[in-house]
Amino acid sequence: MNNVRAAVLDDLDALSVLLDDYRQFYQQQSDLKGARYFLNQRFGLGDSFILVSEEAQGTISGFGQLFPGLSTVGMNARWTLNDLYVLPEYRRQGVGRALMSAAADLAQDHGVARLVLMTQVENKHAQHLYETLGWQRNTAFYSYLLDVNEA
Repeated sequence: MNNVRAAVLDDLDALSVLLDDYRQFYQQQSDLKGARYFLNQRFGLGDSFILVSEEAQGTISGFGQLFPGLSTVGMNARWTLNDLYVLPEYRRQGVGRALMSAAADLAQDHGVARLVLMTQVENKHAQHLYETLGWQRNTAFYSYLLDVNEA
């Protein structure tokens, strides 16, 4: 059984490994030092909400990271569930579902009107989870990216 809670600085080492694994899932080169630096910045700046799933024996089995934002059209808060990752050996055990439910609860506690996320088209397992939790695929808008370092 797992417990979802807010991440604390003492989780930095375990979280860094998970973030590095998550990035590799998205075809990025391993950079454990960079992952640690990035997460340490988040803790220091307090500009994201990081949730972890902790197993009974104390293992951090997954994490979710939310970044606050605003909607001008909706004139309200809209958070992005930017990251969701579960260690392979803990998948299909309810960890991702628990993290997503905790993210929705946290957003609701903060008066946030809407959560948004993006995932790769090929990530069918994650899409299935999202849809079973009531998330709706956005078919009204396209998503665009601009790498400003190459523009």
